Amino acid sequence: QFVESGGGLVQPGGSLRLSCAASGFNLDNYSIGWFRQPPGKEREGVSCINMYDGSTYYSEAVKGRVTISKDNAKNAVYLQMNSLQPEDTADYYCTAAQTLPISLCMFGAQTIRSWGQGTQVTVSS
Repeated sequence: QFVESGGGLVQPGGSLRLSCAASGFNLDNYSIGWFRQPPGKEREGVSCINMYDGSTYYSEAVKGRVTISKDNAKNAVYLQMNSLQPEDTADYYCTAAQTLPISLCMFGAQTIRSWGQGTQVTVSS
């Protein structure tokens, strides 16, 4: 089970830090991914990280503006988002899979069936 938090309303150019807390299982052998679903659009992978070796993947849409990090002791993953733009407005979700970060991010939206409540990010002036 995943619990996402940290979303909110922010002005263009602002920053947010999203948190993903996992419970019920140890994430050490998984990749964790952040996904987002903009209003009226499909869910897409944003950034993913391997909890064992820290390897990461970023989508082109967020590369250079977003940093994913992990805390194995807390079974948690974070997404620091900077220079936010209106097109970043979406519900953000996290999930896990025993695969590479790039695979999770590129295919997870189509293959993973169970999602948490997510956290809403709204970028607007």
